[in-house]
Amino acid sequence: MTVRIRLMTCGWLDMLMVGGEGRVRLPIPSVVVEHPKGIAVFDTGLHAELAHDTARLRSSNDLFDVHMAANDALGPQLEALDVDPAAVDFVINSHLHFDHCGGNEALPNATLVVQKPEWDAGHLDKLIARDVYSPADFDLGQPLQLLEGEHDLFGDSSVRLVPTYGHTAGHQSMVVRTDHSEYVFCADTCYFKATLERSALPSFGYDLGAQAKVLDWLRAQQAAGATLVFGHDPDQWPTLGPELR
Repeated sequence: MTVRIRLMTCGWLDMLMVGGEGRVRLPIPSVVVEHPKGIAVFDTGLHAELAHDTARLRSSNDLFDVHMAANDALGPQLEALDVDPAAVDFVINSHLHFDHCGGNEALPNATLVVQKPEWDAGHLDKLIARDVYSPADFDLGQPLQLLEGEHDLFGDSSVRLVPTYGHTAGHQSMVVRTDHSEYVFCADTCYFKATLERSALPSFGYDLGAQAKVLDWLRAQQAAGATLVFGHDPDQWPTLGPELR
């Protein structure tokens, strides 16, 4: 089994964090997993339109500043890696906030893999009205695989999707095992290394009690030898390099 992991940065957000970090420039990660049975992309970053117009963010635009060039969008990022966006088999969204599913439209042939509680939450009128979700980013008519629990993507335990509910109703993280290492891509269940070290949860979230329990699970994975890749850590992300082995 040979699994290749490559990392992309699909824009940046300047945002005032409330956990003591102050105003932070957050990387917007996306991950390509190439497996003998197919290609998957975990989270797709910001929508390409945000490189020149932030109007699609609606009221959310008051909370942060977007920094994005045209070549930061998912399509150009994949092409720079010699990955054809049309050849991607799976698009996996940790959750359906705009900075994790904005590039879904660049993957026209991919099956969208998401937890069912997240999909359902993404279509609640009250959450759409509050700009928590925008179905225009993720409900694009792609084939849909709704999960209710842990899922072995390729059937060999090399890529597992694990429910990490709390940040949102149906958040999921991705565990990838290569020939050499195991990685847990935390996404927004754990923004920063400091989140884990201080149990410094954000002030907002669907269920912060559930998210706190997820931090315990992450600590157990780390103790067992896995490398945690935090969701938006501006200190860790630049140190990871373009490829993980």
